[in-house]
Amino acid sequence: MALRRPAFLLLLPLLGCRLLAVELTSSNTKPVVQEFQSVELSCIIKSTITPDPRIEWKKIRDGETSYVFFDNKMQGDFATRAEILSRTSLVIKNTTRMDTATYRCEVAAPSDTKTIDEINIQLTVQVKPMTPRCTVPKAVPVGKTASLHCHENEGYPKSTYSWYRNSEPLSPDTKSNAKFQNSSYTLNPTTGTLVFHAVHKGDTGRYSCIATNDAGFAKCEEQEMEVYDLNIGGIIGGVLVVVAVLVLITLGICCAYRRGYFANSKESGESYKTPAKPDGVNYIRTDDEGDFRHKSSFVI
Repeated sequence: MALRRPAFLLLLPLLGCRLLAVELTSSNTKPVVQEFQSVELSCIIKSTITPDPRIEWKKIRDGETSYVFFDNKMQGDFATRAEILSRTSLVIKNTTRMDTATYRCEVAAPSDTKTIDEINIQLTVQVKPMTPRCTVPKAVPVGKTASLHCHENEGYPKSTYSWYRNSEPLSPDTKSNAKFQNSSYTLNPTTGTLVFHAVHKGDTGRYSCIATNDAGFAKCEEQEMEVYDLNIGGIIGGVLVVVAVLVLITLGICCAYRRGYFANSKESGESYKTPAKPDGVNYIRTDDEGDFRHKSSFVI
């Protein structure tokens, strides 16, 4: 009867190869932290037989790779705000928005069959929104279009926006809320734009906007928007007054021309005429004089 090998003996070569390969793992490959807080980037050596493997951390942002931990030393600005924890993990203190990036933990184990392994950690640093800049028209006539704007650039991830009138939130969907069914506005939470297509008296009020993301929110100060009736009668009356004034001015100018108040001075003044030559006076030009002089002659 042939002897059969135990099943575990057949697996020994495979297990041996795995035990001789350096292998990394992480407790969290996508950590999220708010700005100015500390965060741990987990990198754990799951298996290795190399007693002192080489550890390196790299940062990859916008396609550029730079060292964070190399040659057993922190590099760049991480030298004063980062450290290695539990042999391989990286702790970053006082995180900033510029720390949002992919971090690569690389371990070199020369004594292992597989000598190198690496793992990527995607770090996201959330940034609270700054006070948004809000623009609200002060006065709009009934029936006209009014555009309100709200925006900020500092928050990460990007902020979404909500508008309030007299401290009450405006619904993005006017049809779903009976209170706003009479309002004809469009609210875009992504851009922060609130557009009234045809304002009415009920749209008068104090408007404010809140920018919100996963890290927090910020609010701009309330601004008053007044919706007023357009006085058609007053406008027509004003136009008639202007027309009447222009007519009177035109008539006055015509009368002045007729009475000669605007006549040319040549026509109203005495025209210059060459004096007639008196009898018995002859004009003689001499070489010594530059102009004419007259000489009297007597006829006997």
